[in-house]
Amino acid sequence: MATDDQAVSGVVLTFFSTASAVGKTLLSCNMASELARQGATVVLCDLDLQFGDICNYLHLSPDQTIADAQESMKRMGSSFDIRECLTPYMYEDTVFQVLAAPLGLDEAYNIETDSVKKIINELRMIYNYVIIDTTSMFSNVNMMLLDLSTIVTFLGVVDFIPTIKNMKIGATLLTQLNYKDKVRLVLNRSNAKTRIGMDDVEKLLGQEFYHILPNDFKSATRSIQDGVPLVLADRRTELSRALRDLVSRYTNRPYYDDDDDEGYEGDVPAHEHKKSWLGKLFSK
Repeated sequence: MATDDQAVSGVVLTFFSTASAVGKTLLSCNMASELARQGATVVLCDLDLQFGDICNYLHLSPDQTIADAQESMKRMGSSFDIRECLTPYMYEDTVFQVLAAPLGLDEAYNIETDSVKKIINELRMIYNYVIIDTTSMFSNVNMMLLDLSTIVTFLGVVDFIPTIKNMKIGATLLTQLNYKDKVRLVLNRSNAKTRIGMDDVEKLLGQEFYHILPNDFKSATRSIQDGVPLVLADRRTELSRALRDLVSRYTNRPYYDDDDDEGYEGDVPAHEHKKSWLGKLFSK
């Protein structure tokens, strides 16, 4: 088992938000799928400990979870092998591993921050990419994960004022904690019908969105119902392309797919955003 002072090589990509239902799970599942499709070794960790939904999305029935991993690690010490606690996801030629969230709330409450840290460091020694889906709060576990992360995808949506307020609070705190250089602000469901303009939100946050994902409720819903991430099953949709383009930006490698339309270069189409009254609400 790896120790904290050993060198680690895997890239840790964490998905975080200060609001629920913004698409963290969908985005993390598709990130893991696309990286695995490209040939990387990938493990997807569901660290939304109380209400994790990755296995539901991927239609998996895990035999073991992170709760079992914590127990085995304490019992077995240096002979512990985290791979025995993982569940494989397979679709055609794409395979990656999943570390499932606890099955019960009582198990979730008993997960220790130090155990999670040791598990993530162990996974970094084995896999090229460790993808982490988190809960929407600044918990002790999440703060530790922010420290370990190579890149933090701070996901938001422009829909309701409370959501945007929490996004502002989160963005400010991440900057104060000196995480700004590793944080990528990503907007989901960008062209959903709303009176709130993206320009006003960017002014409020004090930074531009790093990447923009279009609203495609129909494709996203079908993906969840089928248990197959969009980048694997429906690669021609605008949302699928935007997801793959985000992977390309993170890895600094262009992607190629025989199923793509000729001439597609992975650019996210520009969207029109109506001017809104959000700035007035937050102006001094």
